[in-house]
Amino acid sequence: MPARKKTDATDAIVEKLSKEPKVKKERAKKLKPAEAQAAGISLSDEAEIKCIAEAMLDKKAQKVCSLDLSKIGTAIADHFIVCNADSSPQVLAIADNVEEMMYKNCNRRVIRMQGKENAFWIILDYANIVVHIFKTEYRDFYRLEELWADAAKTTYQD
Repeated sequence: MPARKKTDATDAIVEKLSKEPKVKKERAKKLKPAEAQAAGISLSDEAEIKCIAEAMLDKKAQKVCSLDLSKIGTAIADHFIVCNADSSPQVLAIADNVEEMMYKNCNRRVIRMQGKENAFWIILDYANIVVHIFKTEYRDFYRLEELWADAAKTTYQD
């Protein structure tokens, strides 16, 4: 059977894509998140971490911090972002706001999610960034920051 030839429609698409200008990385930093995504440029981890931290703080999360795990070889992600709240409804509200803001501002959907059924400790997995939202007594018990004490820590405040 002879090899299948490309259709005219496929040729037109390939030609159109090859003529579109590429956005340089220097300019990507100046783009809005939606523009960067449309141009095929992923936002930096820092921009996504900032988006998550702001979403947490919008819902009055306490002790918001990020841990840079990128230099730790055994870590399951490059970054953890951790916060806590005093009640289960507030933990749930923070998680919902993080999901909403990450989709709205960064065009990122959560890959996996765990803990919404009891709202003691909710984990949102964005592959390179894992978000931990604790009820206060659970954060005090598990002491995640101490577990990853080798990681660089950044704190965020209102």
